[in-house]
Amino acid sequence: MTLIEAIILGIIQGLTEFLPVSSSGHLELAKTILGDTSVPQESLLLTVVLHAATALSTVVIFRKDITELVKGLFQFKNNDSFQYSLKIVASMVPAAIIGLLFDEQIETLFGGQVLLVGAMLILTAGLLFLADKASKTGKAVSMPNAIVIGISQAIAILPGISRSGATISTAVLLGIDREKAARFSFLMVVPLILGKMAKDILSGDLAASQTDSTLLIAGFVAAFLAGLVACKWMIALVKKSQLKYFSYYCFVVGLGAVIYTLL
Repeated sequence: MTLIEAIILGIIQGLTEFLPVSSSGHLELAKTILGDTSVPQESLLLTVVLHAATALSTVVIFRKDITELVKGLFQFKNNDSFQYSLKIVASMVPAAIIGLLFDEQIETLFGGQVLLVGAMLILTAGLLFLADKASKTGKAVSMPNAIVIGISQAIAILPGISRSGATISTAVLLGIDREKAARFSFLMVVPLILGKMAKDILSGDLAASQTDSTLLIAGFVAAFLAGLVACKWMIALVKKSQLKYFSYYCFVVGLGAVIYTLL
């Protein structure tokens, strides 16, 4: 892998982690375009580093919110912060169960499955289009809502289904205020990213990695900066009901991926 390729993957991860276009799907397409030899097996460490960068960008953007949530969770006071923290925890459960029980099966979906990515991007496009048309959006996130949104996040483990797109769209379709939906979507993923990183580190698979530290630093910085921009941009776009443009984009890219596979 070259320095430019590491930076490209970092930018893709940073942008697509927050924009509703599927970071996993775009990384799979990028790997296919760059060629399998450009993204070797030892790039697992790079993947972990890129996810750390996007998690950090989320923490920076929502640092005040996260501080309040952590305080609320550990003070055990039945206030708004504590209740919101419980909803975040509840939303994590479906994805955590799927990740723990079907980890090996999920890994098989991330190996150049361009047709699957294309089909799921088209599905994401449809979901975003429906959410953009939703009109009754003014509710706060309830506990049942949090669990349903969490199920959407679990389904979004599939490459090509946007995690942010699925969770924000589900929340909006449930009648939740658009800005609150985006905030909840971005906050709920931080513990999962950190948990996945810890799992990869503890598994020992990273021990044999020989990825150049320069590539890791370049990818991290690119993903972090792109993540900061994308996170702020996405919140503004959701508030203005502009998800339809990402719907069009996902449809075009997904259709292109399907056609590419079938030709």
